[in-house]
Amino acid sequence: MTHQPDVPVPRHDEPCVEEVLRCGQIQVLGRIANSSNATFLVEITHGDVQHMAVYKPEEGERPLWDFDPGLYRREVAAYLVSETLRWHIVPTTIIREDGPLGIGSVQVFIDHDPAEHFFTLFGQRPETHPQLRRLALFDLVVNNADRKSGHVLYDPDQRLWGIDHGLCFAAPLKLRTVIWDFAGETIDDELLEELAPLAEDVPADVAAQLTHQEVTALQDRVAQLLISRRYPDDLTGRRFPWPLV
Repeated sequence: MTHQPDVPVPRHDEPCVEEVLRCGQIQVLGRIANSSNATFLVEITHGDVQHMAVYKPEEGERPLWDFDPGLYRREVAAYLVSETLRWHIVPTTIIREDGPLGIGSVQVFIDHDPAEHFFTLFGQRPETHPQLRRLALFDLVVNNADRKSGHVLYDPDQRLWGIDHGLCFAAPLKLRTVIWDFAGETIDDELLEELAPLAEDVPADVAAQLTHQEVTALQDRVAQLLISRRYPDDLTGRRFPWPLV
């Protein structure tokens, strides 16, 4: 299996990205257009280090009938699952209680070409397919109800990222994704080995963001994948998000 490029290591005297996001001063640069909820591009400064980030306050969430308020917690849970698996496919994401509009998630901004998304990557860049398979498996694990094509980013280092995980981790199956191209394929053994511990134990920091039912459902989904060992298909033809991009 082809692994993602290594994560750059900061200098010993430079704060890590998470420290900057957690401790830095937030300056709002503007609202990100075409977002269902209020989403802001911000600049965070900590000492001499600056990072661009995406801030999603709870106050700006649109009420949903099937998800309780606090979608920012699911954004953080998705990042923590990605880190637990050592897949590193969700940008660094933390909770800030002191954001400009109150509590919410802050996620490091990924430099990318907006013209590149899942459909272009799958069709024009076959070298990304191993990374896309891993992302497809990640979405099955977290029960992603909103994997649009534009929620797949490709950075200048040819590394793939998944963003926008506020509609994940529901206990009932709510999977909606554009990534059905690997349906029926056998899941790589190494990926399954990396998943296996989640069937037995969900880390406390992940569980703290979810309900008990959602944690149990997460373990059940992993257990089913370990049994089937295949990417599922959408026999209904309806498990797609809208809009697709």
